[in-house]
Amino acid sequence: MSKRTLAILAALGATTIYGINHTVAKGIMPLYVKPFGFIFLRVVGAAILFWGISFLGPKERIEKRDWGRMLVCALLGMVINMLSFFKGLELSTPINSSVLVTISPIIVVVLSAMFLKERITFNKGLGIVMGFVGALALVLYGAELRQDAPNIPLGNALFIVNATAYGSYLIVAKKLVEKYHPFTLMKWLFTIAVIINLPITLPEFLEIEWTIMPLWVYGVIAFVILCTTFMTYLFNIFAMTQLKASTIGAFIYVQPIFGILFALAVGKDSLTIVKVLAALLVLTGVYLASKKPKPSP
Repeated sequence: MSKRTLAILAALGATTIYGINHTVAKGIMPLYVKPFGFIFLRVVGAAILFWGISFLGPKERIEKRDWGRMLVCALLGMVINMLSFFKGLELSTPINSSVLVTISPIIVVVLSAMFLKERITFNKGLGIVMGFVGALALVLYGAELRQDAPNIPLGNALFIVNATAYGSYLIVAKKLVEKYHPFTLMKWLFTIAVIINLPITLPEFLEIEWTIMPLWVYGVIAFVILCTTFMTYLFNIFAMTQLKASTIGAFIYVQPIFGILFALAVGKDSLTIVKVLAALLVLTGVYLASKKPKPSP
């Protein structure tokens, strides 16, 4: 099997894990683990794992002038991003989260235009409008009466905060990614995130009653730490060595498909006309916004 084929399988594996995570993680919240307690486990677990493999990469020191950018990256990518996603998942549904997290490319286009002065073409502008209309439709009209989703509009709004924070993180982290090895970056970003998240997440972590939790709940926690946080990043890093960034970015369109199909298969969510139409608007918008314009002759 060629390295390119393995890279495609790695990118597909990461997308599949993300898609499944929407339903799997929600399945134990808030009964066994509250969302912020989950983030404590996720961030601390990932920090330990990345420090554990850091010896496989080069020995690098972060320059003094880069620590400010590192702090902003950790705040956007491992604090606001994660807290808003898991809290949103507790309040909303797996299908809504599967759809709304895909607006990150639209956020990147908007922020790039604002801060990097990149030009927005007609197609990109149309994509931005369609994506946000679809997202707004889910936030305002995607609500349904469900015991396991106590505040769907607020949860959906938090998914948009999540996507905005992640999109901002991608832009701020760009210079660091070009300068440092991924293992160096991740071990320090997660270490900073542990410190920032500690006062927010520790109270809910201490509420976890480990002795009365069923064995399968331990499995879910292990899945989120090992697969959703650690393996997906390693899969994407390997994919980046063999594939173009645009090719890897295209896999974001597959995530809602896996997320929706898995949620329906295990009976944890249902499709409505609003969800279907909103998903089509969001995905078409993301496609148009992230599509590269043809070069002028």
